[in-house]
Amino acid sequence: MPHAVIEKLLILQDRDTRRINLEKQIAAVPPEIASVESAIAAEKAAIENARGELKALESSKKVLETEIGSAEGKLAKYRTQQSQVKKNDEYQALGHEIENMEAAIGALEEKEIGLLYQIDEARKRFEAAEAALKANIAGHQARIATLRERSANLTAELAEANAALTSARGPVPEPALRVYDRVAARQQPVVVAVRAGKCDGCHLKVSSEVESDSRSREETKLALCDQCGRVVYWDA
Repeated sequence: MPHAVIEKLLILQDRDTRRINLEKQIAAVPPEIASVESAIAAEKAAIENARGELKALESSKKVLETEIGSAEGKLAKYRTQQSQVKKNDEYQALGHEIENMEAAIGALEEKEIGLLYQIDEARKRFEAAEAALKANIAGHQARIATLRERSANLTAELAEANAALTSARGPVPEPALRVYDRVAARQQPVVVAVRAGKCDGCHLKVSSEVESDSRSREETKLALCDQCGRVVYWDA
């Protein structure tokens, strides 16, 4: 069984480990929130792309309607002119123009029908995609709210853990505390057992001197692994 100082260091280490774990969990929250926010941005971009496709088709329809209106205006003009001419060749020339314009209007109207079909299909796709994507966004936003709540809870736990850590440092003698802090600055865990002649931290065999020191009940002397530098104690 470890002596009193080692026991105090083990308590300190337990509190320190909890603090470290909480800090890691808190640090992991912002990147996760950023990832979810990126997913939301992607969903919104997908909605805008679908809306953009629909708007582009609707804009094309307006342009086509303008072209049809212009063509119908010319057709009406040719018909008026034809009704006013007296020469046969002029009448026939205007008749040819009327035929061409009627054919052009027919082609434009066929194009308009095709475009109306495309708009209808695009609108269906957009509405379906928008509903699905909005549901996804709502799920992402709920996830962010959960993460923020988790961060707040972890922060509260961390405050408690830091208080417990401060309390655990109090009973540890200053020399032992300095050793603990020095080792903790480079590796965790700090305090480990020696079992079957091996350090539980690095799993390497310790020297006979370190093994002997780890068995000592002298509280002013801490045994350090001669391989990794951790504080070690004997655990039969």
